[in-house]
Amino acid sequence: MEIDHVAIVVKDLDAVLRLYTQTLGFREVFREIVYDQGVETVGLEAGESFIELLLPLDESSPIARYRGDAETKLHHTAYRVADIEAKLSELKAAGVRLIDEHPRKGAHGSRIAFLHPKATGGVLIELCQR
Repeated sequence: MEIDHVAIVVKDLDAVLRLYTQTLGFREVFREIVYDQGVETVGLEAGESFIELLLPLDESSPIARYRGDAETKLHHTAYRVADIEAKLSELKAAGVRLIDEHPRKGAHGSRIAFLHPKATGGVLIELCQR
């Protein structure tokens, strides 16, 4: 596995996007709304990986509540896998608690599944297959 992306929940997408593109020099590679997850997402190229900025579509959503009053907050780390179904089966057989037992649609045409933070030392981990 390798890092696919690091996701950051933001309060003001345009302001954070200016910081990352104009000040820090990252290049925007995709921008889309993922209605199933209730976010607008922007992907920024970071070598072979991405930084994913997430703007909640609804301020009463779980992801907005997670961010709280902070301007930005680290949400999850995503690891790229070649076969997400096989990896989920392997993890389930090993007793790892899963949020998603089956992949779902993610941003930028990927298939994703989350591992439960109680099984990963408190860190939300996403598996991602492009």
